[in-house]
Amino acid sequence: MPDLPNPVDLAIPGFVLLVLAEMVVAWAKDRRRYCPRDTLTSLALGLGSTVAGLITGGAVFALAMWVWQFRLFDISYAWYWFVIAFVIDDLAYYLFHRSAHRVRWFWASHVIHHSSQHYNLSTALRQTWTGFISIGFLFRLPLFLIGFPPAMVFFVAGINLIYQFWIHTEVIDRMPKWFEAVMNTPSHHRVHHATNPRYLDKNYAGVFIVWDKWFGTYEPERGDDRPRYGIVKNLGSFNVLWAATHEWIGIASDVWHAPSWKARWLYIAAPPGWSHDGSRDTSETIKARWQARQERGAEWKKPISSSSAEDRAGAPPQAA
Repeated sequence: MPDLPNPVDLAIPGFVLLVLAEMVVAWAKDRRRYCPRDTLTSLALGLGSTVAGLITGGAVFALAMWVWQFRLFDISYAWYWFVIAFVIDDLAYYLFHRSAHRVRWFWASHVIHHSSQHYNLSTALRQTWTGFISIGFLFRLPLFLIGFPPAMVFFVAGINLIYQFWIHTEVIDRMPKWFEAVMNTPSHHRVHHATNPRYLDKNYAGVFIVWDKWFGTYEPERGDDRPRYGIVKNLGSFNVLWAATHEWIGIASDVWHAPSWKARWLYIAAPPGWSHDGSRDTSETIKARWQARQERGAEWKKPISSSSAEDRAGAPPQAA
């Protein structure tokens, strides 16, 4: 088994330089794009994520090696297998990412990444500390069963993560049309980070936006509905520990106070915002209210037909 490097470790100096470069460019246009306390929180969460990865990485790799012994095929380290592994791994990432927004247990780990109300390259560094607890790595196990060597899978997963760094920016508006059609871009990913009802639960792609287009979760960014960032109920704090753990604390509290075992399970496995008494909002209820307002607005703006206008303006009064 070749000794493949960790691409993310090699990319860290580039991440730092690009954050500094974007900060200079963004401040020249609008200083509000970078908030010092928010940026420091993102950097601290990124550092904590790195430490957590060092602590749990060995266990994840050992599990991958154990699963790999039951592989269906023996796959070599030829370059084309790296390409195939990269594509399949990106599909696995899409499935994980979609689940991370639709299952509260996974969301408790992923919400850290969405907790900033700013959207810049430092936001990309705002990563989870609790990925091992949420067992999101299970989505990659099928690759090992197919026969892709664990070292290869973790290598292409690192490349995937590096790709996603640059799409966390407002400095880039749109890429060329052919690129926007196939690849995930800043425009597509701004939609994913937005809390606007139109954009909730959309654009889960890691590298290839085609997954969203094929599975019906794609939404283009619109000039008349600029993204607003954060989470539906923002933290209201720059406390790093609270940002890293608040949703786990919320799950524990809800499970403890739930009125039944079914409710306890659903507080873990249902979409974020689910409650046994319907007192909270999920993305579905938020979008339903927004859609109803849109339809009412369209009805009010509907022009009166000429015949109706004539009837109303010139028709004789009805006899008593």
